[in-house]
Amino acid sequence: MKTETAKKVKTVNGKQRSSQKITPCLWFDDQAKEAATFYTSLFKNARIGTTTHYGKEGYEIHGQPEGRVMTVEFEIEGFQFVGLNGGPHFKFTPAISFFVLCESTNQVDSLWNKLAKGGQALMPLDKYDWSEKYGWIQDKFGLSWQLMVAQDKITPKIIPSLMFVGDQAGNAEEAIHFYTHVFKDSSVGQIARYGPGQEPDKEGTIMYADFTLKNQRFAAMDSAQDHQFNFNEAVSLTINCDTQEEVDYYWQKLSAVPEAEQCGWLKDKYGVSWQVSPTVLQKMMSDSDQKKVDRVMKAFLQMKKFDIKKLKKAFEEKN
Repeated sequence: MKTETAKKVKTVNGKQRSSQKITPCLWFDDQAKEAATFYTSLFKNARIGTTTHYGKEGYEIHGQPEGRVMTVEFEIEGFQFVGLNGGPHFKFTPAISFFVLCESTNQVDSLWNKLAKGGQALMPLDKYDWSEKYGWIQDKFGLSWQLMVAQDKITPKIIPSLMFVGDQAGNAEEAIHFYTHVFKDSSVGQIARYGPGQEPDKEGTIMYADFTLKNQRFAAMDSAQDHQFNFNEAVSLTINCDTQEEVDYYWQKLSAVPEAEQCGWLKDKYGVSWQVSPTVLQKMMSDSDQKKVDRVMKAFLQMKKFDIKKLKKAFEEKN
């Protein structure tokens, strides 16, 4: 599959669950099922959900053989993810990581030891001012996790974190206010700022902040260190929309890079990738009639912003 057409397959994560408004989609080469199995093995409260497979339609674009796993839904500690097999085009970076708030130092140790097999420590497991035990680790698939002992019995236990680096360093606070303006049922929580003498980070920028979007908790931070990475499509945030009006609203508010618009995917002005996906697509893509699924895939591969009427028309055509 050519790199310039790789983005077209990203929409196949359309099989989403509507109970979580914003669902992280994790891009793998072909290890989505393996990764989902591994991640759900780490937690007692975890499960694998629906799995979809590639059909014949769209091979010239997605390049995936018929029958290969396309998406895998999985849930850990009540937080939903989707794994997508999209080919070797995007790799995870620490720009988006996931906090895991643990109940004890023993749980931190246990998770750390499991994630460390084939992985790499980004910040060593140790005692820090903000937690009696904390560590930042990149697992064997390249996905980043920040493990720490929670200060109280807080929920949720999994929190996506955005790190603004490079030319975006210093923009975390602006981004937080932008996102909380775009999404209803949102708020800004605690903010910890860099003080004087903490170069290269500018005094007053965000050391750590939390915020909620649609009542889901997120974190953000700035880092002016010399990082060799930034946001990319390997982790995207899917907005599950019930109506065309919702699709139109989020597309208009968030899309800032026209050349990145493809099959429901967009990039905002900070470089974060989003998918604006109608929830009806999940029903279509999981239908038992493969011909219907293939017609829907053929239709959405031609789209930038999703058109629900056209998707339904393709789905309901007579075989």
